[in-house]
Amino acid sequence: MAKDEAKSGGGILETVKTIVYALLIAGVFRTLFFQPFWIPSGSMKDTLLIGDFLFVNKMAYGYSYASCPSVYLPQIGIDIDASDLCGWLDGDNTRFFAGEPQRGDVVVFRHPTTGRDFIKRLIGLPGDRVQVKQGLLYINDEPVEVEPAGTFTETAEPQGPQALRPRCANGPVGDGGVCEKEKFIETLPNGVSHDILNIGNQGSDNTPVYTVPEGHYFFMGDNRDNSSDSRVPAVAGGVGFVPYENLVGRADRIMFSSAGRSMLYFWTWRSDRFFKGIE
Repeated sequence: MAKDEAKSGGGILETVKTIVYALLIAGVFRTLFFQPFWIPSGSMKDTLLIGDFLFVNKMAYGYSYASCPSVYLPQIGIDIDASDLCGWLDGDNTRFFAGEPQRGDVVVFRHPTTGRDFIKRLIGLPGDRVQVKQGLLYINDEPVEVEPAGTFTETAEPQGPQALRPRCANGPVGDGGVCEKEKFIETLPNGVSHDILNIGNQGSDNTPVYTVPEGHYFFMGDNRDNSSDSRVPAVAGGVGFVPYENLVGRADRIMFSSAGRSMLYFWTWRSDRFFKGIE
């Protein structure tokens, strides 16, 4: 074998090794510390917008089977769930190096039945009684404090890679029009305040009383009339109560945000959302 051929073969082997090592390091980093998450829907407006890109802090609550990475790329037939890799850790609803989530945290978790990643706000802790009456949230039979905060506006147009159209409180709005929602500041019993949006009266504005089981949590989206969350049981198409072991981590800060169909479209990045803290 010529020296040049030997060098070439060795160079290819070194490149492969470098790629493998890089993937292993990235996998460990993603599993133990931070997981990237791109907001696909408008259920958390205006706290999180479609196209926000953030890293989820996995250290906040410790580790369970849900800490293992999942890869869902239906376009090329890849569907690897966390339970496929770490299912042997599933089932006992415990965590390693466990940390307690706080009411008001914005949390990424695995859906109890589909296993897909969801992001919502933690509203109910184990043992809490949660109810919504006429659009107002009650926790342990006490209404939360709510005050008007003006109007949230956005352009009525397809948003994100799924081309989702926003729902508007000011009725059907044509492309390019101004879509409005009522905005309020909601303050939870522990003093955490955050924005919520209202579109109109609908079924989810009036719910039964839900008593959160031990080892489970109750989540809601900030865009209250456009969120699939714990107000509807998982078997009925909602989220229901989420087990402690299904928590992935806490969302603390937006890294950047794209208003376009892809995060790679840098000309659509929202300059006012770089490194924006999540409240």
